[in-house]
Amino acid sequence: MNKGAAGQHSDQPMARISSAQLDGLLSALSVDFVRLTECLVSPGWRLNLGGTSAPGIHYNLSGHGRMVLEGHPPIALAPHTLVITPPNQYFHVEVPSEDPERGVSNEVEGRWKAFPPGAIRRFVAGGEGPQLMLICGYFQASYGTAVNLFSTLTAPVVEQFDSAQQIDRTLMSVLQELIDQEVGTGAMTTTLLKVVLIALLRRSLTSSSLWVERFSLLGDVNIARAFAQMAAHPGAEHSVTALARTACMSRSSFMARFTEVVGLPPMTVLRGLRMRQAACMLITGELSVDQVARSVGYTSRSSFLKAFHDAYGVHPSDYRAQRHS
Repeated sequence: MNKGAAGQHSDQPMARISSAQLDGLLSALSVDFVRLTECLVSPGWRLNLGGTSAPGIHYNLSGHGRMVLEGHPPIALAPHTLVITPPNQYFHVEVPSEDPERGVSNEVEGRWKAFPPGAIRRFVAGGEGPQLMLICGYFQASYGTAVNLFSTLTAPVVEQFDSAQQIDRTLMSVLQELIDQEVGTGAMTTTLLKVVLIALLRRSLTSSSLWVERFSLLGDVNIARAFAQMAAHPGAEHSVTALARTACMSRSSFMARFTEVVGLPPMTVLRGLRMRQAACMLITGELSVDQVARSVGYTSRSSFLKAFHDAYGVHPSDYRAQRHS
């Protein structure tokens, strides 16, 4: 997605997408969990993090401090502050000492520390009782096989919540799931993380901040309307002309605008959405390959097989067998 595609000027009020459109976008959003880290920082200490290719989600459980991202103003961290950091972004979390002459005089390097597979990542900066306690996760939030909602985020998103939203409990549940490693851990952790992202994206309807403009799909009402229709019903008989009509635009203007906002032409995006739905149906259902093909909008078996192989590198039957093995 093009980060400058929202097309809004700072002196103009931004049009918001409707609750129904946002609901459709959130329902179709696929969240894949990358990893979770518990971070404890004491006064006078700094913890260096970031550089991960996935966007980060950071929630402050308790204490006060600050997060400093390279090239951006410091972010004050209070209990229940939620920060989304862009991919490949270096940052550090610190708690100044109560002695102003000391400031932050110690640091822990966490950017390249290796952890055993399946281990719970935990960083401790300082030996005293921690002043700041955060849960930091890394994730992918995508539509289909090609559109990542946060991939072009270039500045942090900051929102202040409170205990009523129970985001802290949700993230602690994710952490416990990873510790317990019971059946269904992967599904449970991604579901819980999506709950947190939904709480954040709901703010796009009412938030006084303009971070929504950084998400092309949320900032462009007409394109969001058409995209939500595609994401909610990928197997329907969509055409560029019909989608342009949904977006209240001419066909040529819609094609150009959609490609600018999303980064790909509409039919390419639709194919990705259909392939993701097909992959889910192959894993969870008993339908034949032909039935799956028809369910996601393909009347030609050969066209479906080619599209699926292009997306996942294997035949649908092999994909199903691999996931069931």
